[in-house]
Amino acid sequence: MKTQNINSDPKQALIIFTRNPELGKCKTRLAKTVGDEVALKIYKHLLQHTASVAASLKVDKFVFYSENIVENDIWNPKIFHKYLQSGQDLGERMESAFSALLNLGYNKVIIIGSDLLDLNTKTINKAFEKLNTHDYVVGPAKDGGYYLLGMKILTPTLFKNKAWGTQTVLKETLKNLQNKNFSLLQELNDIDTFEDIQGYEELKQYYSTHD
Repeated sequence: MKTQNINSDPKQALIIFTRNPELGKCKTRLAKTVGDEVALKIYKHLLQHTASVAASLKVDKFVFYSENIVENDIWNPKIFHKYLQSGQDLGERMESAFSALLNLGYNKVIIIGSDLLDLNTKTINKAFEKLNTHDYVVGPAKDGGYYLLGMKILTPTLFKNKAWGTQTVLKETLKNLQNKNFSLLQELNDIDTFEDIQGYEELKQYYSTHD
């Protein structure tokens, strides 16, 4: 697995985990309220937001697709390296991605999802800065999970024995980091359910008929 730096710090890497935006296969909890088509439109909006936020970061950027790599999409190959997730569950997939990039020689690696309108470049840059003085950085999500995880050395325990997608993930992760040198970022809201999208004016165009 080889890569080249694209106008960036050669020691820092950002992993973006994304689901391929296919009808009926993304934002399934949200779709229970608004339907598959609206859920897909909202997810595409979130993907576009994530791509825009990440594009200007001065680090190497890697998009890991859930199903298959798409050549002509919103992820500009001049900005984003494209790879496929590998593993049975989310933990295995994240561990595999971290392992690949740390083995390439990156000494600061951060992963984010693609479902946060509250995420911005300032927050991600702050996370990389935290890794100057900490071994780990975590961005807690309001639903009990996390929207960002960063590390300098591969730590397999962080990816094992977790009930992914539940409110226990953050708690169990912080338990793994007990007595380790880590930093917590501000809490943000990731979008999984209809309740999560309330208050975002830019999303109302997609679901206003469902009020």
